[in-house]
Amino acid sequence: MITAPLLKKYNQAIPRYTSYPTLPNWHDTITTEEWAQCFTTQFKRHNNQDGISVYIHLPFCESLCTYCGCNKKITTNHKVEDDYMKAVLKEWQLYLQLMPEKPVIRELHLGGGTPTFFSPENLQKLLTGILAQATIHPDHQFSFEGHPNNTSYAHLLTLFNLGFRRLSLGVQDNDPIVQFVINRIQPFEAVKEVTEWAREIGYTSVNFDLIYGLPKQTLESIERTLLQCITLKPDRVAFYSYAHVPWTSRGQRLFDEKDLPSPDLKMQLYRLGKFLFSSNGYADIGMDHFALRNDELFKVREKGKLHRNFMGYTTQSTALLIGLGVSSISDTGNGYAQNNKTIQEYYQSVNDGRLAVTKGYFLSAEDQSFKKYILDISCKGATKFHPEDLQTLRELTFPQLENIAEDGLINWDESGLTVTPLGHHFIRNICSAFDLYLLKKKSGIEVPAYSKAI
Repeated sequence: MITAPLLKKYNQAIPRYTSYPTLPNWHDTITTEEWAQCFTTQFKRHNNQDGISVYIHLPFCESLCTYCGCNKKITTNHKVEDDYMKAVLKEWQLYLQLMPEKPVIRELHLGGGTPTFFSPENLQKLLTGILAQATIHPDHQFSFEGHPNNTSYAHLLTLFNLGFRRLSLGVQDNDPIVQFVINRIQPFEAVKEVTEWAREIGYTSVNFDLIYGLPKQTLESIERTLLQCITLKPDRVAFYSYAHVPWTSRGQRLFDEKDLPSPDLKMQLYRLGKFLFSSNGYADIGMDHFALRNDELFKVREKGKLHRNFMGYTTQSTALLIGLGVSSISDTGNGYAQNNKTIQEYYQSVNDGRLAVTKGYFLSAEDQSFKKYILDISCKGATKFHPEDLQTLRELTFPQLENIAEDGLINWDESGLTVTPLGHHFIRNICSAFDLYLLKKKSGIEVPAYSKAI
């Protein structure tokens, strides 16, 4: 049983583990030459076997949502679309030059920002430019993020005709008071309309992003929001904890911190959400994600084939991810690279014929081993330990596992670990027992601050 004391104990500041090592531990000294060599080697190894994933970051938004921690550019000038598309296509050409053969795209995701800031015609132009020089994998999955206020029927139809079948809507909260404080005014009717359009056109999976812990949220208001959303039967739900990090997201300084729910209330919001989802046919996938049992995300988890990358949980297990656009992150399996964080620097790089990477990390053998432990736990709920890691595991990880096991969250011995049904609600905490960078904090190594787990 999930008790309040247990939630309080494990409400620690830890990463979400969309990568390991996590981004704050990466280096600012990565060179384009190093990254190009790493990319080409891994592309040769994985393209024909698995296909690749492509993430395109579209950063523009017409208004600032004060809770948002994403890399975005606020503007109402839609003329910016053309220059940005040209830059992304130039960056794609730079990557194509590093590929000895035609890429096989298995997974494609548009994120932001607000991808539906771009007109349907421009999205078609951009994506046609990407896909024209690639082979589409027969088992592909294309998805995009949309704002309920500006996702039109034309957006949905255009992207559907390009192969998109999954839509993720940023709902966050339906309460007018909360919406006013976070500067995201959108009627529930808009969410309903876009959802119904998507299903009418033929989209097979609709996801809602919802947030608990926002300013002015109450148990009554979040219950109304969740029950309203459940009436639309989204196939998936991402129920995120609001991460209050005003030191990195200046927009979060625009509301009074006194309006944030207390830690105790935030835990109650979390417990209420989990209860409502589980009571209405949703399975807890882990790491804040829920899915109906007929959704592909649930099915692949049951088969032990769930995967996790910078786009979150995915049904596609590709070993190589190309991130295009400002601040995008690429992952070769043994290395990470992040693009310039400002549009001006990003434009300068690609217009000069250079990859836009400025920050990254190349994984050691130990990093790769512990990355796999974290992926196994977050996706499969179990992992096997390698004999060559036992010395490090005994020194740093096993003492953490002993404490976690006392609370009934895992069963483990020196051969491996299995997450219990109770422990499934605390996946981030269990993963953190394998985060060597976090565990070495006691050795005097500087460790960055993260948002709370709950």
